[in-house]
Amino acid sequence: MYNWFECKVRYDKTLETGMIKTVTEPYLVDAMSFTEAEAKIIEEMQPFMSGDFTVSDIKRVKFSDTFFNETGDRYYKAKLYFITLDEKSGAEKKTAVNMLVQAKELKEAVDIVEAEMKKTMIDYLFASVNETAIMDVFRHSTENKPKTEE
Repeated sequence: MYNWFECKVRYDKTLETGMIKTVTEPYLVDAMSFTEAEAKIIEEMQPFMSGDFTVSDIKRVKFSDTFFNETGDRYYKAKLYFITLDEKSGAEKKTAVNMLVQAKELKEAVDIVEAEMKKTMIDYLFASVNETAIMDVFRHSTENKPKTEE
């Protein structure tokens, strides 16, 4: 289970024209607390930054599921409605959930979500799928976790 924090990093970026521009880029970090998220983003970004940088904002974000596709270079937020029936009234109930999908393009992101949802028995509707500004995602290392046989 992931505990996601969106960390915005502010730094001076050298453009192709040689001009220096201050930019703020969002990154996603898997951490247990705001303090751990800040420490992790600093640790991850330090090797790539030549000058000073600051963590300008950290906020908790909720994704019910994350689907990583290592060939994808963009991150998409898919909002789905899970459809359930209220047992007492018999009325249809929609519950909104957000999912993070790594893909090359929008259509691939939709295809990934549909493929994953086919594995479930949940009735659902797409509310939206949007490309996010997230530059990269830093998950906890899986090196120490036991490998499962397939």
